[in-house]
Amino acid sequence: MSLTPNVLLFLQAEPSRTGPGMSLFFLQMLAFVAIIYFLMIRPKVQQEKRHKARLAELRKGDEVVTAGGVVGKIVRLNENELTIKSEETRLVVKRDRIAEVLSGAEPEKKS
Repeated sequence: MSLTPNVLLFLQAEPSRTGPGMSLFFLQMLAFVAIIYFLMIRPKVQQEKRHKARLAELRKGDEVVTAGGVVGKIVRLNENELTIKSEETRLVVKRDRIAEVLSGAEPEKKS
């Protein structure tokens, strides 16, 4: 069995008309970008916004975890720094290095 006649028939056939072409491609790319935005980028931005709100509402006595993993209670607050007490040690930490608020003020949830 020779494939040559089949290849010749394929080459001689009229090219089929393409459909929407580039507009379909751009529509697919737009859908891909929208999916990436709503599944990856937007949740991260919202999480950062909630974290900043929690940091702004820190109060004396709140229990926090630093980015380094130190757990302690806030004993003093300044604009950019806070002092936490962990066991018998007091540490001065930058406000933006707080990774998590374990207790204290929680931001109000909108319904």
